[in-house]
Amino acid sequence: MTIKETLAIIQRGTEEILPLDELKKKLEKNKPLRVKLGMDPTAPDLHLGHTVVINKMKQLQDLGHEIIFLIGDFTGMIGDPTGKNVTRKALTKSEVLENAKSYEDQVFKILDKDKTKIAFNSEWMGKMSSSEMISLASKHTVARMLERDDFSKRYKSGQPISIHEFLYPLVQGFDSVALQADIELGGSDQKFNLLVGRDLQKQANMEPQVILTMPILEGLDGVQKMSKSLDNYIGIDEPADSMFGKLMSISDELMWKYLELLSFESLETIESWKQEVVDGENPRNIKFRLAQEIITRFHDSDQAKKAQQNFIDRFAKNQIPDEMDEFTFSQGTKIANLLKDSNLVSSTSEAFRMIRQGAAKMDGEKISDKDLTPVAGTSIYQVGKRKFAKVTIV
Repeated sequence: MTIKETLAIIQRGTEEILPLDELKKKLEKNKPLRVKLGMDPTAPDLHLGHTVVINKMKQLQDLGHEIIFLIGDFTGMIGDPTGKNVTRKALTKSEVLENAKSYEDQVFKILDKDKTKIAFNSEWMGKMSSSEMISLASKHTVARMLERDDFSKRYKSGQPISIHEFLYPLVQGFDSVALQADIELGGSDQKFNLLVGRDLQKQANMEPQVILTMPILEGLDGVQKMSKSLDNYIGIDEPADSMFGKLMSISDELMWKYLELLSFESLETIESWKQEVVDGENPRNIKFRLAQEIITRFHDSDQAKKAQQNFIDRFAKNQIPDEMDEFTFSQGTKIANLLKDSNLVSSTSEAFRMIRQGAAKMDGEKISDKDLTPVAGTSIYQVGKRKFAKVTIV
């Protein structure tokens, strides 16, 4: 494969490659590069948002490079301050170890286990003396730290910043020194931390790593970052039916971003699908292809086919129309108000009556709780046999 062809694969879906010229020079050496991706085990389950960077690792692995999946069991006990407006609660050692085991099991649903090195940053950070930690802290200034957007905002607004939070990017950066990384991957929100790794490698007289950032994947609501706390996520360990239904709920516009970042289909194939839609193909059928691929990856092809049939049986029999009115409401909207404001009923009292009669449905399932407050995401609401609305909660 030529350098140009290799770069085309690496650049697919990326936010930034810094510096691109250095990556070309590294590739021209024609030897495997050490590629690092670090994740703090802050929760036991990974979701599709996490897999955006893991998919890129898989592509680099298939290109013959050395893959290091770094579990931040030490940094997890500090707590990543990225994007936080308050000091993050640090995890206990037992929480970190429990979550780390879960990460190992899940990541090998994408990466080749036999060709992946699993590392833990406690291997070197746990042995670092207090004097060595002070030496590490001396390699970066407070002024540079305050260049970070989240730190800057907190400082200007009077929000407290704990000293240990300044250590986080230094420790993440030192991981690159310890592993002698040639490339480090991360989400676009990790750019500052990844650049610290380059800086520390330069100070250690090492060839600095190239940083490769991936876009942040929006969740089911199409607005905010996919997150368990926002309940707009698709977990990679979820049952096949649940994954299929959630993937079918994303907007037609968001579908193309999911395909670019989550699918291993070629960009040429995806472009041909776009043309199919322009020519009249139902976007639902493209989502079927996406859902089939994702569920096959994390379950198997039989479960993917069964999930699609279950979806068709559940929704097609209700004769859901291809076109319907679409509405967007904020989180906290009660179900009765949602049904009224989306023109499915004339009043909240009628909404309550329809719910009692079992005539109101959400994604084909009867709504039984008159006090229901739907979570973030997109769903099909139905009242009776003929009234439908597509509603997004943000």
